[in-house]
Amino acid sequence: MVNTAQKGKSMENRELLKAMEERNRRALEGGGTERIRRQHEGGKLTARERLDALLEPHTFQELDRLKTHRCTDFGMADKQIPGDGVVTGWGAIHGRQVFVFAQDFTSFGGSLSLAHAEKVCKIMKMAMKVGAPVIGLCDSGGARIQEGVNSLAGYADIFLLNVMASGVIPQITAIMGPSAGGAVYSPALTDWIFMVEKTSYMFITGPEVIKAVTREVVSKEDLGGAMAHAAKSGVAHFTAPDDRGCMAMIRELMSYLPQNNMEDPPRAACSDDPARLDEKLRDAVPADPNKPYDMRTIICSNLDERHFFEVHEHWARNIVVGFGRLDGAPVGIVANQPSIMAGCLDIEASIKGARFVRFCDAFNIPLIIYEDVPGFLPGTHQEYGGIIKHGAKLIYAFCEATVPRITVITRKAYGGAYIVMSSKHIRGDINIAYPTAEIAVMGAEGAVNIISRGQIQAAADPQAERRRLISAYREKFYNPYRAAELGYIDEVIDPAETRPKLIQALRMLKNKRDTNPPKKHGNIPL
Repeated sequence: MVNTAQKGKSMENRELLKAMEERNRRALEGGGTERIRRQHEGGKLTARERLDALLEPHTFQELDRLKTHRCTDFGMADKQIPGDGVVTGWGAIHGRQVFVFAQDFTSFGGSLSLAHAEKVCKIMKMAMKVGAPVIGLCDSGGARIQEGVNSLAGYADIFLLNVMASGVIPQITAIMGPSAGGAVYSPALTDWIFMVEKTSYMFITGPEVIKAVTREVVSKEDLGGAMAHAAKSGVAHFTAPDDRGCMAMIRELMSYLPQNNMEDPPRAACSDDPARLDEKLRDAVPADPNKPYDMRTIICSNLDERHFFEVHEHWARNIVVGFGRLDGAPVGIVANQPSIMAGCLDIEASIKGARFVRFCDAFNIPLIIYEDVPGFLPGTHQEYGGIIKHGAKLIYAFCEATVPRITVITRKAYGGAYIVMSSKHIRGDINIAYPTAEIAVMGAEGAVNIISRGQIQAAADPQAERRRLISAYREKFYNPYRAAELGYIDEVIDPAETRPKLIQALRMLKNKRDTNPPKKHGNIPL
């Protein structure tokens, strides 16, 4: 009798295991083989294939694999797919824990239901509890229309958590398919947005609606494709040629970031000599003050292995931002770009720089600033566009930053722009200059025209007098030594020594402690 009962129980257990395996099989298949085939034909990986490419092997632990929607309207009660269009859980990148969600376009088009949103919210809450980054792989048709307001409530729950997590844990979004309407706002609330060329797009209203309302004809790619947002709107920080390339770029970004706002960024082994000199830098800045050059030459020369991971490469190109390492320690780079618009600061450059500075400050990443800026871009377009308030964002970001800040003035540092680029006056820690530095209120020609107009007009030869005064102004003000005499510049250095000087300063600033006055939050000029 006992053996018969045990055999019966064993058979029951096997049946339960078989039922479990069947449910898991259905969940792993998503929307089925035909939809997976169409996904591949469109040049896209499935949600699970993307996670395999992103995470280290055998580290992914899935949650809510069998969760399904609760909608009973429009025949949805009979249409249930385990997982409900999103794969969620945690895994590892570079041996460090991350939480992930990947929307599955093969299942209900990746559309967001309340159950779908609950899965995403669960891993976001866990990520904040344990202090680990969240990475979202978005491939969704938007809100699930059959669920009505429940799907909108789901989006709202995610938006709130995006805001609560901001500045606490890094949040990364990869747009790997469609993202339209309200679905674009969760990505916009995260720290970094990646887009895949030719297969992803983002917009509030699609081409059909735009045509109906404004009669403007535009394609999805031109309206909201990867390069449209990387080069025109600035919404996308990175673009990748395909899904696997996108996952590789996310992995590289993660190598520079701490797990949360309470940790330091991860150091890497460094085989590049901290004392390495580069004599080529002595000629990197042209003798002609009006001749352009590529600031990235100087940036890359100083970084470990000369490797620079640029952010927003295609947008606001008159300022350069990105990540690198000095003696194995991650740093954020902010640099004027003399080869584009002479390095002038404009609306877009100010926004780009300010957001990057605030991210680095939130996550304890030291800032290296390279300065060659003749001022803010003049013109009615800039004034009417709000250059005053947008330029103030960059001032605000640098002023409130408490991380170590080192500024290198390579050439021009004129007027208010000199102040903005992390000068001593706004709590810059170490400020050094090349002998080619020009620190002045404005350019020599403009200054002489203003302060010596009467003297020039009264001269026997006005043009000769003007040239003489310009030469005298340059000799007196177009060098870094007056600022150094006042203590605004800590040292005038041989450009070849830039790398060791930066590393020595970072070592000195390692235990820097700076604070801002207690307050709920500031009122940055948005």
